[in-house]
Amino acid sequence: MRSARRRCETARVVTPIEDYALLSNCRTAALVSREGSIDWLCLPRLDSASTFAALLGDETHGRWVLRPDDPDARATRRYDRDTFVLITRWQSGDAVAEVHDFMPIDPDPGVQIRRTDVVRRIVGIAGEMAFTQRLSIRFDYSRAMPWVRQTGTEAEPQLVAMAGPDALAVRGARLTAVDHEHRGEVRVSAGEVRDLQLVWFPSHRPAPEPLDVDQVLEVTKTWWQSWADRIEHAGPHHEKVVRSLLILRALTNHETGGIAAAATMSLPEQIGGERNWDYRYVWLRDAALTLEALLDHGFLGLADSWREWLLRAVAGDPADLQIMYGLAGERDLTESVLSALPGYAASAPVRVGNGAWGQYQADVVGEVLVTLSAARAAGLKDSEFSWPLERSLLRFAADQIEHPDQGLWEIRGPARMFTHSRVMMWAAFDRGVRAVEQHGLPGPVDTWRELRDRMRDEIDRRGVRDGHFTQHYDTDEVDASLLLLPEVGYCAADDPRMLATVARIEQTLMHDGLLHRYRTQSGVDGLAGEESPFLACSFWLVEQYASTGRRDEAAALMDRLCALTNDVGMLAEEYDPVHRRQLGNIPQAFSHLALVRAADALSDGECTPR
Repeated sequence: MRSARRRCETARVVTPIEDYALLSNCRTAALVSREGSIDWLCLPRLDSASTFAALLGDETHGRWVLRPDDPDARATRRYDRDTFVLITRWQSGDAVAEVHDFMPIDPDPGVQIRRTDVVRRIVGIAGEMAFTQRLSIRFDYSRAMPWVRQTGTEAEPQLVAMAGPDALAVRGARLTAVDHEHRGEVRVSAGEVRDLQLVWFPSHRPAPEPLDVDQVLEVTKTWWQSWADRIEHAGPHHEKVVRSLLILRALTNHETGGIAAAATMSLPEQIGGERNWDYRYVWLRDAALTLEALLDHGFLGLADSWREWLLRAVAGDPADLQIMYGLAGERDLTESVLSALPGYAASAPVRVGNGAWGQYQADVVGEVLVTLSAARAAGLKDSEFSWPLERSLLRFAADQIEHPDQGLWEIRGPARMFTHSRVMMWAAFDRGVRAVEQHGLPGPVDTWRELRDRMRDEIDRRGVRDGHFTQHYDTDEVDASLLLLPEVGYCAADDPRMLATVARIEQTLMHDGLLHRYRTQSGVDGLAGEESPFLACSFWLVEQYASTGRRDEAAALMDRLCALTNDVGMLAEEYDPVHRRQLGNIPQAFSHLALVRAADALSDGECTPR
């Protein structure tokens, strides 16, 4: 009974997912709520164990709150131009102050980094304002209560916490232990600046020196703004496109080149449900699609970095290819349940790792080869090992050609012949043929051409019923992934089969004007419960509309989708139109790259095949 009561209390006070903003140093990320609480932070890397995990529980699971004493203080927030320096402006009566939250970024990723910092700068604007600081440190997904000691002086207070391999130093204001957390007060007057610093470091090393905040703030802002200024985009929803591309960059590891699918883990697709997954890893598919979005807007250099990451990650026997890896190419992502965390809004289980790493998903090779083909067309030169890598991936695809798979959506039910997966196998062989015919690269082009034609014949015979494409060969159900078929050039957007597919998708998968991935009631995914509309799917529909003359519908749907971003431009995985809230992991690369491509389609007037 006590456990049930606690779950209900947690659900009542939970912070909405869309109330969070992102801080990033392109190595890890923090989520900051509107109320000034950092409720999620994994150190030192995005896929490391958490230090603050109130997001998946409550204040006892780790957080860092900085907000005015006045409970009625009002806040507005924004990023400082095109950066991840978050400025929260607080007003309490006649007093006004700002908190500038950021994670310093090292502009040279080649330097070995032994520290990770979070800075919270308080700037007095008018009058005097008192801020409360509440710090609860819980290492290792809230399983390790640290040993904490005061090591500073009265003039320069410093708190050091450590447990196992992890240590933190917190500086800038005195903190006192109260009920398993540390509390303190900071006052600022107009024109005054106070800096609070948190630094992670390996516990076997001494605490790093304090930062020169003025210097690292300027370096960090300059780095982000310079990157944003290189974005090539002119068209509708420009600000949303720029912020989405910045988010995709923030999810790209500065040192390894690995591109994470999201910054969080186990945020639910259904409140109280079991569809809670860890998305802090590199899905080859998601990374390839992210890279394409970056390529389309002028970032050819990132393609080279990611290709090098790919070479390292998949080195060895092609038969050992995985669909996902750690940020540095780690292979073992075994999924387990964390009993120490009750879950967001009591949505359990909380999972770390992801069991999908062991799945066979037939579309992945196609996604990778389509992206590498686009990079080659954009001017990326082949390295000594890049074309041999692509040839080995094609051999792998040929060896697996008869095998059913788990599909784009990582179905945990039986493997099937998913139509989208089979089309992506067609695309893999098609890009192999193009590499030989258009770029003169060596390879068994006759074999690849035969396999490509074989796949088309099979798909046209078995993946179409009643004039529309199907989710898999043994059903007449449809799936939103079918909207991607024109993108890879399998058919035209106005192919009669595509038009019939869109009509069926609108009929069976659209609710409140937004698309679900597929009908969960069909039982194909092997999971209990429901889910909300998947945002990327609706962006794909924008592209389809734009490509078939339904411009007004495309623009209207795009406007609605862009309005679902939160106040700092972030999207999660799904949106619940009934309760008007975002659901799933945030920020979600899939959602943001789909936004970028939909905006491009509206600008071009058509979906450009990849």
